[in-house]
Amino acid sequence: MFNSTKPLLIAEIGWNHMGNMKLAKKMISEAKKNGANFAKFQTWSVDNLKSGSWDKDGRRKIYEKAQLTQKKHKLLKQYCDKIKIKFLTSVFNENDLTWLSKLSNYAIKIPSHEIYNIKLIKESLKKFKFVIISTGAAKWSEIKKIHKLIEKTKKQKNVCLLHCVSTYPCDYENANLPRINSLKKLFKNVGYSGHCSGIFDGIASIQYGTRIIEKHFTLNQKLPGRDNKFAILPHELRELSSFINSINLMKKDKGKNLQKFELDTYRNYRGRWKKN
Repeated sequence: MFNSTKPLLIAEIGWNHMGNMKLAKKMISEAKKNGANFAKFQTWSVDNLKSGSWDKDGRRKIYEKAQLTQKKHKLLKQYCDKIKIKFLTSVFNENDLTWLSKLSNYAIKIPSHEIYNIKLIKESLKKFKFVIISTGAAKWSEIKKIHKLIEKTKKQKNVCLLHCVSTYPCDYENANLPRINSLKKLFKNVGYSGHCSGIFDGIASIQYGTRIIEKHFTLNQKLPGRDNKFAILPHELRELSSFINSINLMKKDKGKNLQKFELDTYRNYRGRWKKN
């Protein structure tokens, strides 16, 4: 999965659909049409949500509306299969791993909020072929702990760590892309999960050799929910995908000598002008 010559592109739909399955399928369709390799969602149950400030500021009601039942997960996975785009989701609770792995054991995402959850990571490594781990708001000591865990399990080639800055949206001056180089000293596969508005951060991350680029994706930035406001639109996803494809072509090594299609210039245009 991570051996592609160009970065894999994840359209993070997350909960931008707000529980509307028709909208969720439209988002999947547009993600596929505009070059994404994965359509990604988020898996949680409000029944597992602890008490907190979200009980008073309206977030719990939003979570209730946006949560996906197992039946809805299955419908979205089937639709992804139908139009040939990979289904992916972020998991927040180890109790969801069993049924999610039965739905698809290809890949799972550990979101930044759960990077401290070693049990969740261990179980994910057992149940899924590939594990993607986002590193937003993580202490470096926590990342080194994950490195030791992955080294012990000998699954470096099956894991990708994503550089991430957990603020929504993230200013370009805070994107901290050089941190990718630090991650690459510890992990075989490193990618980028970007929260900046637009696609410039995704494009810039390519120079660091990212295996994955993940960007929040929506059809309309005026839809309800925080994430829709800074998510990229279909035409931006298409531009990012096109750039990835173009830079991949430009990186092909054509050798040191002139190429065959340069022969006309070599033979017919050199020496046309008299020298003084």
